[in-house]
Amino acid sequence: MDRRTFFRNSLGASALAGSYLAFGGPRDLLAGAAPRILAGPVDLVAVRGGEAAQMFQKGIEAFGGMSAFVKKGQKVVIKPNIGWDVLPERGGNTNPKLVGEIIKQCLQAGAKEVMVFDHTCDEWQRCYKNSGIEAAVKDAGGRIAPGHAEGYYHDVAIPKGKVLKNSKEHELVLGADVFINVPVLKHHSSSRITCALKNLMGNVWDRGYWHGNDLHQCIADFGTFRKPTLNVVDAYYVMKRNGPRGVSAEDVVTMKAQLLSTDIVAIDTAAVKMFGSDPKEIRHIQYAAEQGVGRMDLENLNIKRITL
Repeated sequence: MDRRTFFRNSLGASALAGSYLAFGGPRDLLAGAAPRILAGPVDLVAVRGGEAAQMFQKGIEAFGGMSAFVKKGQKVVIKPNIGWDVLPERGGNTNPKLVGEIIKQCLQAGAKEVMVFDHTCDEWQRCYKNSGIEAAVKDAGGRIAPGHAEGYYHDVAIPKGKVLKNSKEHELVLGADVFINVPVLKHHSSSRITCALKNLMGNVWDRGYWHGNDLHQCIADFGTFRKPTLNVVDAYYVMKRNGPRGVSAEDVVTMKAQLLSTDIVAIDTAAVKMFGSDPKEIRHIQYAAEQGVGRMDLENLNIKRITL
């Protein structure tokens, strides 16, 4: 490496680290949301400082365990981000260790079967393998399913959609008793941020329509169709630039954080704050809140923070 390249890379790494610290880093997972204790059940859990599986174990305990969401004999579908042919530390896909732990917890709660899929952007078999998710699913006792062919998708109406009136959704989600949405938090060149709401694009066949017809509104519209039973945001490796695929490991900060909520808008709002952006400037989150999909008012939600 020559002197010029060394300094350029060093400055890039410093900028990312500075950005991480600017939005709280290890000090505050939800910058701008003052800690408070409210009566009633927990709305959102924020965990930081541990490994992926460990953070999920602690996070799900705050909701009373996985049995609060999964009952004996139910069919569970988990939708991580497996869109890209990159290794886990590149932050392009959901952490495979998190996916594996969720599967184990579902099976321990009595799930009949746990299926995992994504409609990938890169070649699907390479994405499944190189993301580490295929191996993690099999090791945990789940089943990995393809999503690369149109025959897996079926027509659905979106009655509350403003722009997106219909779509084709993967048959696994349509037949699931429990649907768990497990996105990775990262930068996105088109939507600025990709997280829980946008992760649902991997459920459908024709994503091109969304990109050509007000992407933000389509994301919000689809959020009205079926709300996930549980959302788990992976913020272990966070891609701060060049998303959604990334260019190199230098695009990524190691945050070691995780969010859990049944409210897909609340969890995206919290995730964007962690990222260092203003949720009100992410139009699909604002639109989804206006359409009643979930809540952005974190200050009025019961948030439990866990530090490991």
